[in-house]
Amino acid sequence: MIPLIPTRILGMGSFVPPNCVDNTELSKRVDTSDEWIRTRTGILERCIAEDDQATSDLAFEASVSAIRDADVRPEEIDLVIVATITPDMAFPATACLLQHKLGLGKVACFDLEAACSGFLYALDVADGMLASGRYSCALVVGAEKMSSILDWEDRTTCVLFGDAAGAAVVSKKGKGPELLGFQCGADGSDPSLLHKPGGGSRMPATSETILKREHFLKMNGREIFKSAVRVMERAVRELLDKHSMNMKEVDHVIPHQANARIVESLAQRLEVPIEKFFCNLDKYGNTSAASVPLAIDQGRKEKKFTTGEVGILVAFGAGLTWSATLVRF
Repeated sequence: MIPLIPTRILGMGSFVPPNCVDNTELSKRVDTSDEWIRTRTGILERCIAEDDQATSDLAFEASVSAIRDADVRPEEIDLVIVATITPDMAFPATACLLQHKLGLGKVACFDLEAACSGFLYALDVADGMLASGRYSCALVVGAEKMSSILDWEDRTTCVLFGDAAGAAVVSKKGKGPELLGFQCGADGSDPSLLHKPGGGSRMPATSETILKREHFLKMNGREIFKSAVRVMERAVRELLDKHSMNMKEVDHVIPHQANARIVESLAQRLEVPIEKFFCNLDKYGNTSAASVPLAIDQGRKEKKFTTGEVGILVAFGAGLTWSATLVRF
């Protein structure tokens, strides 16, 4: 049997806007407090993009860093996937806008929407497209301007999110961390758990939908909490079972950065010391599809991961979607 050639992460990059808003400052705008946010979420601050910055602008900065880190020529990239729920516009795809900004060739570009699971979904898709042999080097990006869809009058949601982008250059050729396996799933039975109801074909924009604030993110926090912990645990266990591994063989868990209490509950259910989890949500909040690549990039820069160590990347998002990826650093 011919051994499978693993997809490798040749380089990574991330970007957060310089405008960071801490809980105290936010409480001047929203009926909340540092104590309320910190104790319920673990978030201390988040970064907010400028009004004239779009998702593609954040993606561009992260992508430039990733391409430089990978030490590849832009013309070597023949596939661009952008995971986002906050595209610059409904169409064309933000990936196409990013392609032009980066000066890439006329290569395949598309957006992928799986909310906070998006980056891991996109890695899975890129791995399959590279395995086909029709593509050789992919730029995979998770980028969000969450501030553009937040209801700043709803303290239960607007305090949770921030803006950011993370990018990875992946290929079957070269050196870098190996992507060993993937586990994706979804349950679309109750989209109202986390959704933005207005603006699509179901509810096109009208003066009435605007007045009813239907174009902002809406979330059932209590139910999302319970579902998130359950589906992430299942994704991790199913992925490890596929590879005949157990949690004792995992050195790091890099979860979606949504809520410190979710991470703590996941650690308990997996029976893993919380010290194995890499978290940066205190600084950035929930950056949706940018969350996992931002955490990986920061962890690499801080030398948290040693060559040869095994990590699990895991996320959940609106849909409800979930995904886990096994990686060897």
